[in-house]
Amino acid sequence: MTGIVYIATSLDGFIARTDGSVDWLPEPADDAGTDFADLMDSVDALVMGRKTYDTVLGFGVWPYGTKPVFVLTHRDLTPPDDPAAYVESIAGSPAEITAQLRERGYNNLYIDGGSTIQAFLRAGEIHRLIITRIPVLLGQGVSLFGELEGDIQLTCLRSEKIAGGLEQAEYEVTG
Repeated sequence: MTGIVYIATSLDGFIARTDGSVDWLPEPADDAGTDFADLMDSVDALVMGRKTYDTVLGFGVWPYGTKPVFVLTHRDLTPPDDPAAYVESIAGSPAEITAQLRERGYNNLYIDGGSTIQAFLRAGEIHRLIITRIPVLLGQGVSLFGELEGDIQLTCLRSEKIAGGLEQAEYEVTG
């Protein structure tokens, strides 16, 4: 099982404003979608928190196509406007969720949402992080990593400047 994070942060490490808004994110450049498309081709399903799901619904366009999306919630879900979208609620610890999904044939998971990423990282269920840094300082907001119980060792696999003056780095979790 491989857990992959693909996310944008402000230069000071926030993924959203304190109120959850992401209005500071730039519009995607014309050539910015290539690596996202490659990522989507490499994963079997997505696991995200409820707040992230609700935020994505607000984008107007469902970005995940027919890829299965599992939302961590006990509440009813408003379905996306896209009739091809597959969305299901799921609950449990990160280890329980990955075990449930592995039994269903999902081996490469895209993990999204601040609290969800933090929980899966602490549980050892994240193996790769692709982080795009947006050149803006927010000063406060929702931290990507939050507090950690101990060091998590990473190896940088690549780091590059990409479209629109953004920086993207890819890390492997090594310990």
